[in-house]
Amino acid sequence: MPKVSSVVVPYASYLRVYEPLAAFPEEEREHWERYARRPEHPSYQEELRRSLADLLPTPPVPVPVHESADAFVAEIDGVVCVCPWRTRLRGWQALGTLAEELPRPVLDAVLPPVVRRQARDDFERWLERNPDARPWIRTGTWQVPLSWFVLVADTEREYEKGEGGGAPVLRYRTRMVEARRRVARGLKVLRDSIEEGALIDGLVDVGSWLEDFHPRSLVELDYGGLVHALAGEHLAQDRSAADMTEALAALREDDPDTAGEAYARLVERWRSVRERQFAS
Repeated sequence: MPKVSSVVVPYASYLRVYEPLAAFPEEEREHWERYARRPEHPSYQEELRRSLADLLPTPPVPVPVHESADAFVAEIDGVVCVCPWRTRLRGWQALGTLAEELPRPVLDAVLPPVVRRQARDDFERWLERNPDARPWIRTGTWQVPLSWFVLVADTEREYEKGEGGGAPVLRYRTRMVEARRRVARGLKVLRDSIEEGALIDGLVDVGSWLEDFHPRSLVELDYGGLVHALAGEHLAQDRSAADMTEALAALREDDPDTAGEAYARLVERWRSVRERQFAS
């Protein structure tokens, strides 16, 4: 594949929801039933490759013309669940955050103003027809948003070194009921301990998003492309969910010193990761 502009960073993490087929309208459910029976399904690397390929034409195509018919597939206790890519919707949403992430000259060079205006107009018209639309996938660039670690537990951590030429994998998978319970408990202890902050705001946001899905869904926190930016030793030693659990438990027990130490480890770990995007 041709080289992609360096401003497009594939080092992203993902928070995904896999819903049971019963959660979808009949016509869409039939599509996903057929799709799930396929012998193979594309990986997140394939999803990323397709999205980056759209940025190569001149002018670039920031949002796909047609919605993706692909999904990630998982099985929970014999129940098939799918996580639709919805790349068109996610493309529009990502486009809205670029102005906050890139300097204006860089943004204009990558996506000219006329391209952004057209995409914004298309999105507004689409939203009028689909007011309740929401993505099954959230993305964090050069980080895992710290609020995501409230949703999972260290016992749900899955780590594969990626031996034999394969890519490493670091992810957590939990049931929706557990994720929602942890959000509620986390918010309570944080609100009892601090008045406001980015962690509370992020947790409120992600908790509201989770409420839109079927209660028997699966929630997955996947380090995704970040595994290619981090050394194997870093991945093996990363216990971010455990640090978050320890911090919240200490706050609940009125032990601010222990909570502060655990949270500081978490913040420092991800600060050092974010700084790598500016490394030469």
